[in-house]
Amino acid sequence: MNIKQIAIFLIVLLIQIEKGNAQENIPYLKMVGEKTHLIVKGEPFIVLGGELGNSSFTSIEYMKPHWEKFQAMNLNTILAPVYWELIEPKEGQFDFELLDKLIIETRKNDMKLIILWFGSWKNSMSSHVPSWVKQNPTKYPRAKDERGVSQEILSPFGKNNLQADLNAFKALMKHIKSIDKEQTVIMVQPENEIGMLPSARDYHPLANEKFKKQVPTELMGYLQKNKEYLVPEFLKVWRKNGYKTQGTWEEIFGQGYGTDEIFMAWYFAKYVQEITKAGKEIYPLPMFVNAALIRRGKIPGEYPSAGPLPHLMDVWKAGAPSIDMLSPDFYTPDFELWNDLYVRQNNPLFVPEHRFGNTVGAKALFAIGHYEAIGFSPFSIENNVNSELAGAYNLIEQLHPLIAKNFGQNKIEGILLDRDKVLSTVVLGDYEFSFKNSYTLGWEAGATKDVWDSGGAIIIQTNTNEFYVAGSGVVVTFKNWKKRDKIVGILKNEEGVFENGNWKVIRHLNGDQTHQGRHIRISHGDYSIQRIELYEYE
Repeated sequence: MNIKQIAIFLIVLLIQIEKGNAQENIPYLKMVGEKTHLIVKGEPFIVLGGELGNSSFTSIEYMKPHWEKFQAMNLNTILAPVYWELIEPKEGQFDFELLDKLIIETRKNDMKLIILWFGSWKNSMSSHVPSWVKQNPTKYPRAKDERGVSQEILSPFGKNNLQADLNAFKALMKHIKSIDKEQTVIMVQPENEIGMLPSARDYHPLANEKFKKQVPTELMGYLQKNKEYLVPEFLKVWRKNGYKTQGTWEEIFGQGYGTDEIFMAWYFAKYVQEITKAGKEIYPLPMFVNAALIRRGKIPGEYPSAGPLPHLMDVWKAGAPSIDMLSPDFYTPDFELWNDLYVRQNNPLFVPEHRFGNTVGAKALFAIGHYEAIGFSPFSIENNVNSELAGAYNLIEQLHPLIAKNFGQNKIEGILLDRDKVLSTVVLGDYEFSFKNSYTLGWEAGATKDVWDSGGAIIIQTNTNEFYVAGSGVVVTFKNWKKRDKIVGILKNEEGVFENGNWKVIRHLNGDQTHQGRHIRISHGDYSIQRIELYEYE
């Protein structure tokens, strides 16, 4: 190399280092063991969130009285929509005034912000696209049902649809990058609850043309490469037709609504991939997509077909590799079952939307403890006040240093109990812990109710025989599963709080509070933390 070449090399190297440092300073995801942390400003961050109603942040005045409520519920993050129709009211003319005010108000209230992009789709529909898109279906084609009737849904097969959404999203990410130097915005959701209704797939001529063609080699290559790791529901469909590697959608996956859904999932995923990839090239924040879950007994089209659902996660991962996680929105039962399906293939769990109710506190504890989730967020947070959520979020915030220290090391667990599930057993180290809903003791008034309040807890192992239990509505007994001939007793039981990361004892518990050394318990409504030390005797 001559001197000029060396100088150019050093300049390029410095630019790359500066670019790398800049990216390291923005929020990102980090694997620890088999779990994934969200890192904000260099530190692990748990989203104790609340999602705003769809139309709430269209006025600063409407939001003013709600910030105090958010703080009372111990939120650290707001999930808020950004509406395509409002930021680009005229094609190519962008207005970010409302977004700027949202970021300023969020920062002023010492919270973080997750942006929900209401672009081409929101709850399957294209309700938030600009009027200049809605009024020009020739240029911006809509999906059609089996009868050829146009739907209030942009077709993912329309190139102009993608390009217009892409332009708006790129402008959004450029703007966030330029004004949010303090990292108030920590994640982004491109689109919202994508899916086809009331048909399983789009029947626009552009879609029909694609449906008759060969399945793209990109998808088939992914399936062949990852065959032994595919989720069993999807593998079963492929196996049923002989693991074919070439052919049309119906030749490879068979005829029926299921194939219609797989077909749509691929093209929805490819559409979102283009948007996400372009956004990340500008400002690579973590990005996720969410799904409206399947209601029991429903078929594709009766639920939003082709969204990022568990049985389609292989199609979505193949089609949208820039997406960091697939996330469930809960308006259905079976919280644990659905989450178990979502954490396969090392997909990090983040619950961005859950119906508000009395179960949210226990479920937040369970999600953060059992799945070591990115975070949890009930919906319509501005219209609700919930002491259960406030209590749970307060405990998680106190435990945050312990969670971060022990993250991904099989030292953290979570428990969720109700009347249908009164017992949950977990193993940490040498000990087996049996958690029961505290109503099973018969001492609390709520035990006589037809529907029991949920019990929830996090347990963290901090030493061989030292554990912290935090939650509400649980009673805990213990055994040493390795030394089965030993009896396990309570050496010490303290109730306390963490102040600036330091444990402060409020009460030393014994006697009636531990049932004379036979269990520890935290009653319903009493969100608290207990430290226990165990010992064995014969």
